Amino acid sequence: MGEEEFLLDLLINRVPPGVDEAAYVKAGFLAAVAKGDTTSPLVSPEKAIELLGTMQGGYNIHPLIDALDDAKLAPIAAKALSHTLLMFDNFYDVEEKAKAGNEYAKQVMQSWADAEWFLSRPPLAEKITVTVFKVTGETNTDDLSPAPRRMRGRDR
Repeated sequence: MGEEEFLLDLLINRVPPGVDEAAYVKAGFLAAVAKGDTTSPLVSPEKAIELLGTMQGGYNIHPLIDALDDAKLAPIAAKALSHTLLMFDNFYDVEEKAKAGNEYAKQVMQSWADAEWFLSRPPLAEKITVTVFKVTGETNTDDLSPAPRRMRGRDR
């Protein structure tokens, strides 16, 4: 793997989605590329929107909603938002754009209404084998976490 592929792999696969500091930096960089505020030899504005769509929710949402107003990026942003569930109050921003006549925002709203995010997933297996641990008394996730046995890292 060359240096460019390595750097792209780090950006795509090694920066966690969500709302931690690394996700904030990743979303900020990708948003800047999408808006044209900065450029990257590895990430085009279209690829930036596509990657923002993989971040599940959090810092990526505003740039995706903003991209609904860009004719070149809107189809990619609409596809990404159609499969993003962690929208919280940002739902109303998409709704507002749809009511104002933005066709891509309308597509997103319709996609959510049709539950495409759910129906596009592979069907569940006919049979699923699981293991159940029965614990007497009261238990919670702390009992299952490696945190008490770790000396460093996020779970401290």
